[in-house]
Amino acid sequence: MELKVVFWIIIAIFAVFLAAPLALLLIKSFNVDGSFSLASYAAVLSSAGFLNALLNSFIIAGTSALVTTVIAFMLAYTVNSTNVPGWYKSAVSSVAVLPMLLPTITYGFAIIYSFGRQGLITRLLGFQPFEIYGFNGLLLGYVIYTVPIAFMLINNTFKYIDKKFSVVSRVLGDNSFKTFLTTTFKPLIATLGASFIQAFFLSFTDFGIPASVGGEYKVVATTLYNQMLGSIPNFSKGAVVAMMMLIPSVFSILILRYLEKYNFHYNKISQIELTKNKGRDGLFTVLSALVMIGILSIFAVIFIVPFVQSWPYELGFSLDNIKETLFGGQLTSVYLNSILVAALTAVLGTAIAYLSALVTARSKMGKPSKAAIDGLVQTTNTVPGMVLGIAFLLAFSGTSLQCTFIILIICNIIHYFSTPYLMIKNSLSKMNASWETTGMLMGDSWTKTIFRVVIPNSWSTVFEMFSYYFINAMVTISAVIFIVGARTMVVTTKIKQLQHFGDFEQIFVLSLLILATNLAVKLILKALSKKTERKAA
Repeated sequence: MELKVVFWIIIAIFAVFLAAPLALLLIKSFNVDGSFSLASYAAVLSSAGFLNALLNSFIIAGTSALVTTVIAFMLAYTVNSTNVPGWYKSAVSSVAVLPMLLPTITYGFAIIYSFGRQGLITRLLGFQPFEIYGFNGLLLGYVIYTVPIAFMLINNTFKYIDKKFSVVSRVLGDNSFKTFLTTTFKPLIATLGASFIQAFFLSFTDFGIPASVGGEYKVVATTLYNQMLGSIPNFSKGAVVAMMMLIPSVFSILILRYLEKYNFHYNKISQIELTKNKGRDGLFTVLSALVMIGILSIFAVIFIVPFVQSWPYELGFSLDNIKETLFGGQLTSVYLNSILVAALTAVLGTAIAYLSALVTARSKMGKPSKAAIDGLVQTTNTVPGMVLGIAFLLAFSGTSLQCTFIILIICNIIHYFSTPYLMIKNSLSKMNASWETTGMLMGDSWTKTIFRVVIPNSWSTVFEMFSYYFINAMVTISAVIFIVGARTMVVTTKIKQLQHFGDFEQIFVLSLLILATNLAVKLILKALSKKTERKAA
């Protein structure tokens, strides 16, 4: 009975805050002056500017996804298939995911202050290595943005590859290249494909990086922003552009389903000692070191610019920028807004995802009910943040929810729902299926069993879910940029505003605040997770 109530509450939440806004967005795309019309589609699709932006988006997203997948594979191979020291592998893993803790719009400003005419790296080299605005800047920004996700996907799959087959391959007389193809590359084909698709999708739909270094290289994300929040907003055309952004989502689902047939499943994972190969280890040490140096050098300016008087003209040490930001009432309130939104997003989002997973992993409800929840997950995973933000803008403008913290929190919960849900579903599925039945036989209600037995055995996953929701709520901009108000402004939207005034010192101070906050939350949750694991043991 309890799970049926939970199921219908979840369905109601997603019907109101996902299905209805997207349906309204679709209707709006066909609405011209109150009547059904294809005029907006015709106007957008016949526009050379939009078609050029669409082509640019496909080119830059495809290129960056390819580069990202290669880099992520190389880093994951270093961690899992070489004999480099353990501390070095930990460093590679940490640096690979570091960009996740910062907003994407900050990447662009870091690139400007690193490779611009007066940038840190440009000054060290004595010349500007490349033009930062346009294709080059977008490529660099997108790669930095998507490497963490691609690395985590590939690194996770590496852990489930049985390395004994590489030994068998060598015993059979295969050369090193054939051994690599058959025992490492082939089992990773599905994950590499998924990595490429995910990196492509994230790049195609991101707004933060084009907003800072896009220049004259127009992409769909900036076109959509200009249609909805430009000097002369056109909601009908904006809705059409938003619907166009859903096209890669459909194809990504189809491709990922096709790639599933290449997934490898081993009955047992053998733990063997890796073969010694100084050439291999040396090569991957150098390659991974270059990537780490590249990432850290780009973000180094974030730790330098806030502590100088005025970059690049007065380079003396100063805390004026820090003081102005921390003790300036408006910026402090914006930071507190972000903390509030991220914390409530994490608490409520984790609860909703957990309850949803209880329906699909710990209940005897029918397949249609479980399929409905999984369908919601698939939908939220493929709807771009900008599209969701515009759908919320159209659906809730003029209501009591407009420009409130509540709408920001709900938008974040819906936007990032899929990953926390899958985390806890996998965890709950592995637990003893008879706990609830045993609890009932002992006189405990279903609720008591969940709180006394199930939740205590899943605390580590709960902390991961909380961390995922909190960090993404702190760094997101693509969805909230359309629904934030003056009173509810968060750090990422304030950074976008500060860009117009060229106040990059305060932008970097705010970025450091986000980074420090996310690191602190991760460390606290990691400590709590270890504490609960020790108690369980």
